[in-house]
Amino acid sequence: MGSNSSSRRLASIDILRGLVMVLMTLDHTRDFFSDSRFSPTDLDKTSVALFLTRWITHFCAPVFVFLAGTSAYLWHSRRGADAPLSRFLLERGLLLLVLTCTVEAWSWNFCADLRHIDGGVLWAIAWSMIALAGLVKLPLAWCVAFGAAMIVGHNVFDTIKPADLGGFGPLWAVLHTGDDVPFGDGWLLNPYYPLIPWIGVMAVGFGFGNLLINNLWRTRRRLFTLGLSLLGLFLVLRFSNVYGDPKPWQSYPDPVFSVLSFINCHKYPPSLLYLLMTLGPALLILGLAEGKSAKRFGVLQVFGRNPLLFYLLHLYLIHGLAVLVAVVTDGPVSAIIGGGIWVSELPQDYGYSLPVVYGIWGLVVLTLYPVCRSFEALKASKPDWRWLKYL
Repeated sequence: MGSNSSSRRLASIDILRGLVMVLMTLDHTRDFFSDSRFSPTDLDKTSVALFLTRWITHFCAPVFVFLAGTSAYLWHSRRGADAPLSRFLLERGLLLLVLTCTVEAWSWNFCADLRHIDGGVLWAIAWSMIALAGLVKLPLAWCVAFGAAMIVGHNVFDTIKPADLGGFGPLWAVLHTGDDVPFGDGWLLNPYYPLIPWIGVMAVGFGFGNLLINNLWRTRRRLFTLGLSLLGLFLVLRFSNVYGDPKPWQSYPDPVFSVLSFINCHKYPPSLLYLLMTLGPALLILGLAEGKSAKRFGVLQVFGRNPLLFYLLHLYLIHGLAVLVAVVTDGPVSAIIGGGIWVSELPQDYGYSLPVVYGIWGLVVLTLYPVCRSFEALKASKPDWRWLKYL
């Protein structure tokens, strides 16, 4: 085998993506079924089990965005230098924006009024793809350097608030702080996934694709070295409490909670330390999934090859199950229809313990597996249906 593997799909990428999709499903199941009414990472209220149930899902968004950039590079390498990469990224980004404001929005609240736009992970991926459509015109080293500078440097601006910037405040909210942006007449944007540094994460992920196409570089040892380097940098910076996260860690009487404080990094927007803490282990998993071991993770590969379909369907399935359970148990049906545990009308005694949440999570994952398998068969049988490539 030569040094270039650009002609085939990398199983390790699909395995890692599939894994974080399964973890994402746990987080969203908790959103609709949990009996907790506070942030699971609030160390003054949470339990260790609840904290870790939320914390483990922190890996999802960084891996999604990073691998979206990597996949874009692999897509281009498989098709050659003349492939319309910028057009592909632009088209896909615009499609994701449309889905964010329609199909995804309705999945969260089952409401016909779509004037409240939530800028979540799909929103961040969409705009990052649109930005990457321009960045790929630069030399690869410049693209990666630009992305790395966004990741490393954005925490310098944590103290700047939208109110400090006058008319540019709404733009700053979208780019960095994630504050609500009201437009009047009921229209509201909640960009809780600020675009900086997600654009940088995708740009660096795009550069990472250049390494993965080389079989001589793409080894378990090199991936482990890179992943451990990111984790080592995280440990040094986090321990110092000097830079990289707006909330320093602190000691608690219980040593376990001191550890939880240490790993409780800022997600909205994702801090430098948050990204080091999540992307480092992701590269370790990528290394573990390389080679012959990939055959053991066929289920995750199926999920990882159908990310958008899985993402949209799992939201409707979880929300639909929550409504069904509320109907059967004579629960708060209208509140669940309106958005789950975030709705103020939801009774304080609603919800289920973590074991029940985990059980429902397993049911959702098992239900989606044959659906994704069937969709793969459809794509294989209908190669002329070009729209399927976007799912």
